[in-house]
Amino acid sequence: MVSILVRQPGVLDVAADRQPIPAPGEVLVRVQRAGICGSDMHILHGSNPFAVYPRVIGHEFAGLLAAVGPGVQGLRVGDRVVVDPVVSCGHCYPCRAGRPNVCARLEVFGVHRDGGFRDFVAVPAANVVPVPDGMEFAVAALAEPFSIAANVLDRTGCGPEDTVLVYGAGTVGVTVLQVARLLGARCLVADIDAARLERARGFGADRTIDPRSQPVAAAVAGETDGLGPTVVIDGAGVPALLDEACRIVSPAGRIGLLGFSPAPSPLSQQEVVRKEITLVGSRLNRRLLPRVVGWLAEGRLRPEAMITQVFPAADARDAFELIERAPQTTLKVQLDFA
Repeated sequence: MVSILVRQPGVLDVAADRQPIPAPGEVLVRVQRAGICGSDMHILHGSNPFAVYPRVIGHEFAGLLAAVGPGVQGLRVGDRVVVDPVVSCGHCYPCRAGRPNVCARLEVFGVHRDGGFRDFVAVPAANVVPVPDGMEFAVAALAEPFSIAANVLDRTGCGPEDTVLVYGAGTVGVTVLQVARLLGARCLVADIDAARLERARGFGADRTIDPRSQPVAAAVAGETDGLGPTVVIDGAGVPALLDEACRIVSPAGRIGLLGFSPAPSPLSQQEVVRKEITLVGSRLNRRLLPRVVGWLAEGRLRPEAMITQVFPAADARDAFELIERAPQTTLKVQLDFA
C-alpha cells in the first residue's frame, strides 16, 4: 500500500502506508482513481495557505467501499462511491444557512486532512456519494471538479437566458463551459493560448476570444443586445481581471470568482452600483456531488474527453513532473490506484 504526500513544500514522496480502520460513522474507501488538481500543485509549491505538512494530498477520488464503520446505515461493502472532500461541522452559521462549504470549522480532504492519494482512506459516511455500477471510476473521480463549476454557476444563477463569459480555458474553465452549456447558456471563452481555445471550441464554446488579437471588451460588446455578457466567471484566478469584468458585464449581471490570490483587485464602486452588479465568491461545492453524478450518469457532460494522461499511482512523481514541465499538454491527469 502506498500514499502520495507532500512532506514539505517542494518535496513529493511516494511512501508505504497502512490501512486505516473506520471509526463510528465512517467508511473505508479502496481508492481506484484520483485526479490531480491545481490546488495539489499549490500544496506542493507551498502556496496553499491552508495546508499543514506533511500532508497526503488528493481530493478528487472515487473507489469501492472496503469496510463500513459502526453505526453506518444504507451503505455496503463493495458499493461504488465518489467522495465529497468537504467536511463541515453542521452547527455554525454557514452550515445552518446551507453553506457548509464555508463552514467555520471547514476541513477538506487533501488539504486540512490527509486525502485520497492512497490505497485506502477512511471518510465520514455522509461524504460518500454512490455512483451507478456502470460508471467508470475515471468518470466518477471527475464529479468533484464538475461540482466546482456547478457551485459557481449556481451562485451566479446561470440559466438559459444568460450569456456566460469564462476567463481561462484550463480545467476550471472547461468544466464551467460544459456545465453552463448544460444549463442552456450561451458560452464565450477567453484565453491567450491558441491550443486551449481550440480545446474550448471542441467542448462547445459558442465563441472563443484571444485577447492578444482582440481586446475582450471589444469582443463581447455586442452580446445581450449590446449590453455585454450577463455572467462572467474568472476561471483563471487573475486579480486584475475583476476590473475588466465589472466594465464589460451587463447591467444586472453577475460575476463569479474562483481564485485564491491574496493580491488586491482593483474595483470601481461606481461601476458596481451603476449596474447593480452581483459579485460572488465560490469555494468548493455545496453538497452538489449527487446532482453532478446524475449529470454524468445521464451522459450530459464530457468527462472522458478531459482526461489527457493516466499514471500508475506509484509513478506519481512522473505525473507531477509532466504537469510542471508541459502544462499545455495536460487538462486532467489521473492516478490509477486499482
